[in-house]
Amino acid sequence: MKIAILGSGGREHALVATISKSSNLNEIFCVPGNAGTSKIATNVEIDLNEFDKVYKFINDHSIDLVVVGPEQPLVNGIVDYLEKFNVKVFGPNKIASQLEGSKIFTKKLCQEYNIPTANFGIFENKVDAKNFLDNAKYPNVIKADNLAAGKGVYICNNKQESFMAVDEIFNGKFGEAKNVLIEEFLKGEEMSYFIISDGATIKSFETAQDHKRVLEGDNGKNTGGMGAYSPSRLINDDLEDKILSKIIKPTLKGLTDMGTEYKGFLYAGLMIVEDEPYLIEYNVRMGDPECQTILPKLKTDLAEILEACCNKQLADINIEWTNKKSLCVVLCSKGYPDTFQKNVLINNLDNFTLDENNFIFHAGTKTENNKIYATGGRVLNFISLSDDFLKARDEVHQCIKKLDWNGGFYRRDIGFKVID
Repeated sequence: MKIAILGSGGREHALVATISKSSNLNEIFCVPGNAGTSKIATNVEIDLNEFDKVYKFINDHSIDLVVVGPEQPLVNGIVDYLEKFNVKVFGPNKIASQLEGSKIFTKKLCQEYNIPTANFGIFENKVDAKNFLDNAKYPNVIKADNLAAGKGVYICNNKQESFMAVDEIFNGKFGEAKNVLIEEFLKGEEMSYFIISDGATIKSFETAQDHKRVLEGDNGKNTGGMGAYSPSRLINDDLEDKILSKIIKPTLKGLTDMGTEYKGFLYAGLMIVEDEPYLIEYNVRMGDPECQTILPKLKTDLAEILEACCNKQLADINIEWTNKKSLCVVLCSKGYPDTFQKNVLINNLDNFTLDENNFIFHAGTKTENNKIYATGGRVLNFISLSDDFLKARDEVHQCIKKLDWNGGFYRRDIGFKVID
């Protein structure tokens, strides 16, 4: 089987690395990929916004299965486009991808199908939003309606902060914004819950907790994710039943009632308040860095799982996991999530000898003249599996120190809620 993974981040490197172990794999490509994927796949430099060029490559190379990693091409409809040519694609279609593409789409779905979520208001301009905020309770949460690479969310403690958030969103910080969403602040603990679906069958695909804030103690600006651990400390059978019955299944019914189905990974960002789950947001793909954290625990052949989803045969697959705990720390470029230097040389990466419990997944990297350079804000993901979260984190920290890269920084407290 020939497989192409679309994307260039840490999530895509984790997908490539996991799929590359498949016994049914002949050749693997990553479009466009990064320095890490180039070691185990053939990188192909194509802009994912140019669907015609993506299809031409897939057709010319007789690709059997396409796996879409990031959200933007999904929201833009790449699955619908490729399926017109009978290409087998793993990922949700354009309508289903609105679960992530428009927060307001999801909120209205929650309203209609009684899915527990924070109370909210939708505002089409600055004036109406600020009039509402004049008398609002604080803290509150203000969100850009459109995709914002995990960064278009503000937790505001006062009127001044909330006005600034509204201004930045409507001034185009995250692209054109026709609406802003203002939500009540839910006080609880966050959790990421994943399923995989073939449109008929759904199966759990593990849990995780990520750390979005750039500074230790969960302080500072929101980022795409500074690290994660799996499983979540909150998950139990009773809570999982509530998540499925109150949130996931009503959502999928809503899509069915619209005349569509959900195929792919679905990531529910949840707030757990007194043992009750509330939906914060959906992502229509694996999270990043949750994907890098979860996939090393997978025992079942990932290529078989994804192909079964495309063939509506997920019910026939038994997905097995190791019982070990997993912890991931993201090494970022100094200055992230604000301005950071690009094309910074990274030495020593070839010095690592990793075993089955330790992984390095590249994110913002490129290879030039056989040397590896940092090109993005989030650069490398270090993951360790262990029976104990503290041991896993210690192992990760040793690897980062061994790399000895002075162009980056990382949070040393990833997993602090599960590590005494």
